[in-house]
Amino acid sequence: MGQLSPGVRWIWPGWNRISHMITRATITYNAPARNCPTADNVMVHVDLSLTFRIGPDAEAASNFVYKLGAHRFDELLAAETEESIRGLVYSVTHDRVNDLREEFAVGMLSTINSKVNIYGVQIMNVKITDVKLPPDLQDRLEKTTAFKTKMSEQEKIHENRIRVLEDEATRSIETIRKSNARKLQEIAADRKRYEIERREMEETARGKARVEEIKAMTEADVALKKSLGRETVEKVKARQEAEALLKKTHIISQTMKIEAEQKVVVDTKQSEAELAVAESRAAAMISRAEAESDGAEALKEKRRYELEWERLKVLETIAGNKSKKFITGKKGDAILKELIPEM
Repeated sequence: MGQLSPGVRWIWPGWNRISHMITRATITYNAPARNCPTADNVMVHVDLSLTFRIGPDAEAASNFVYKLGAHRFDELLAAETEESIRGLVYSVTHDRVNDLREEFAVGMLSTINSKVNIYGVQIMNVKITDVKLPPDLQDRLEKTTAFKTKMSEQEKIHENRIRVLEDEATRSIETIRKSNARKLQEIAADRKRYEIERREMEETARGKARVEEIKAMTEADVALKKSLGRETVEKVKARQEAEALLKKTHIISQTMKIEAEQKVVVDTKQSEAELAVAESRAAAMISRAEAESDGAEALKEKRRYELEWERLKVLETIAGNKSKKFITGKKGDAILKELIPEM
């Protein structure tokens, strides 16, 4: 019992025999399922194709031959595939049956392998080859599919148009953005140039203002110094004029004082002389009067005439003397009466 190695056997014992021949090739198995209800109770036909092999070693082949066998393996595969197909189809609606081929293949491959590996069988691939719906439903679905395809194409065309419009809009926006960026750069450059020019103008204006300020300050300083000089000159000149005027006034006042003092002295001397003359004349007159008193009444008129004449001369003398005060009225008459008594 065991596996026969490859090669020619020249001596073969008669009690040995080959009981089974197991191929190492991959075998394709078709498992159709008819009238499988969907979730919305639509009967569909599903054709399943799977590939398997027996092995890979002699132990696996022995398990297949003695534990399962080809007939029971066919029954097992038919039952398992039909159960799996019906369960899968019943889980979806008829419009999604065609979409579950790949999902069903992956799930069934792992499920069947878990059940047949113990018998030395390896399922290599599982694929749903065909799904058939009722003819009228199939036609309707084909039309629906065609309409969906057309809708999809229209959507793609529309998306393409939208994409073209978006691309054009993007290009336009990009062109506008670049144009705006270029304009912004130009504006920034102009602004920078204007700022430089403004700074230069400000510097020039500040320089001119500084020059004008210095010039004005210099002129003001010069004018101030000239004013101070003129003020000093005017003060000195005024002081000199005041001193000269003061000296001149002092000289004039001294001269006038001296002249007044001299005139007072002269007038005093003249008055004293005139007083002495008057006193002498008065004494003479008194002596004459005493001498003439003896003549009494005869000489009275003559004496009155002479006294009046003398009185007039005294008045003339007083009036002609500029240093004397001239007194009139009652007070003057009283003084004259005192000077020349009436006879």
